[in-house]
Amino acid sequence: MNALRNSAVASLHADVWQADALAGAPARVLATGDAVLDAQLPGGGWPLGALTEVLQPPGVHSEWRLLLPALARCGSGAVVLVGAPLAPFGPALQAQGLMLHRLLWVAEPASAQRLWATEQALRCADVDAVVAWLHPVRAEQLRRLQIAAAEFNKLLFVLRPEQAQADSSPAVLRLWVGPASRQPNQPDHMDALAVRALKRRGPPLPHTLHLAARPARLVRLLAASQREMGHALDRTAACV
Repeated sequence: MNALRNSAVASLHADVWQADALAGAPARVLATGDAVLDAQLPGGGWPLGALTEVLQPPGVHSEWRLLLPALARCGSGAVVLVGAPLAPFGPALQAQGLMLHRLLWVAEPASAQRLWATEQALRCADVDAVVAWLHPVRAEQLRRLQIAAAEFNKLLFVLRPEQAQADSSPAVLRLWVGPASRQPNQPDHMDALAVRALKRRGPPLPHTLHLAARPARLVRLLAASQREMGHALDRTAACV
C-alpha cells in the first residue's frame, strides 16, 4: 500500500505539493543572495511572477539588506520603488551592484496612486522588479498586483507593517523581517537579520532564521582589519 501511495505521489504534477514538504518551483526563481534563506524558500529563491510580502516592525527598514542582492542581479531593466519612506542613497546601492540608471523612485503619498503606479510598473516591459511600500491595502488590491506580476513575470515585493500579519493575503510568500537579538561574544551578529516565514508553499518554519547582514567579503575584510589593528597595538605596547 505504501509503495502504491509513493508511486502515485511521485506522478503528481510539479504544481501540486504536499503540506509536509517544501514545494518545488515550476516557475522561475531568483536566488536571494543568502544560502540560509534560499534553503528555506520553495525552489531556492525569490519567486518570479508572484507577490512576495515583507512585514517589518515599526521604525525598522531592513528591506535593502534583504532584497538588494537579488535586485542587483535581476537583469538590466528598471527597478521601480513605489512609496519608499526614505530616499534611496544611490552611491551605497551602486557600490553593492545596483546601478543608479536602473533606479526609478515614485514618491507618492496617496495609497490609491501607489497601487496604480505599482500595477502600471508591473505591466511595463522595461521593468525588471517592483518594490512597493503599501499601507493600507486590501486583499483584493493585492490580488490585482499578484495577477499583474504573474502575467508579466515580474519580481514583486510589497512592504507592509507587521500588524498586517493577521490580514489575509494572496502572496505566495510572506516573511517577517527585523533586527536579530544581539548575542554575547558574537560581534558580527549585531548587524544580522531575523527572518520568520509567515507563509510559504510547504510546512511551517518553526524557527527564526538569522542572516548575516554584511556580505561575506566585507566580513573577511573587517576581520583582517581588526587582526591587523590588534597586532599594531601589541607592537606598540611592547615598545613602551
